[in-house]
Amino acid sequence: MSSTVKRDWRGRTLEKVRRLIKQADPDVVEEVKWAKATRPGIPVWSHGGIICTGESYKNSVKLTFAKGASLEDPTALFNASLEGNTRRAIDIHEGDSIDAAALKNLFRAAVALNQKHTKKTSATRPKASTKPALLAGGNPQIAKADGDAPVQAYIAAMPGWKRDAGRRLDALIVRTVPNVRKAVRWNSPFYGIDGQGWFLNFHCFTKYVKVAFFRGTSLRPIPPGASKHKDVRYIDIHENDLDEAQMAKWIGQAAVLPGWEP
Repeated sequence: MSSTVKRDWRGRTLEKVRRLIKQADPDVVEEVKWAKATRPGIPVWSHGGIICTGESYKNSVKLTFAKGASLEDPTALFNASLEGNTRRAIDIHEGDSIDAAALKNLFRAAVALNQKHTKKTSATRPKASTKPALLAGGNPQIAKADGDAPVQAYIAAMPGWKRDAGRRLDALIVRTVPNVRKAVRWNSPFYGIDGQGWFLNFHCFTKYVKVAFFRGTSLRPIPPGASKHKDVRYIDIHENDLDEAQMAKWIGQAAVLPGWEP
């Protein structure tokens, strides 16, 4: 049977699972994959590899843990796919209670297992330079990745006064939008809201740091920098001229607008 996310008890169950995953691991990456014309995609949660997927069936919601057979399960949450050598699953039926504490512990164990595997794999590879290259305009070259760590790596590599500007921007965004999602895309830090898209990014140029608001024309006052994209507006930050009060107002407005998805 095709899996699909329903807006009934199954949808509510998946939403509760999603909240528990975010509580267990704030840096988890949530995506929807394997969409087809005949069915929507399947929610997938990852950190250092896939943690689990969430599928809706007629009579159950199935959480399939990619490496479930290697996880400790002291409360016996796994009740499906028990015969496999790799995966294990939890079938949740209508009316079933969810042991939130046990499920969060299982999520954390899955993340720890992924990270252990990543460290073991990395140890066998030749060590590369830990200092990112600087591209045109002194912009750090950071690989595409999700979470706070790659953003902090980008900021740490920003040259000169721009590093302090990057730190102030990042701290201001987190203070203004505590549930912000972070990532590095196209050698730029991106900030957004889960399920809502990206609302801002910034990028190093030779003489300034350019902040892009993807729905900038909807902000008040409208940021001064025009763009060839009708919705986007920019603000260029030069040395010692970051207006934190105005920037916080723009960030707060931008975070509640529909974001941009590439």
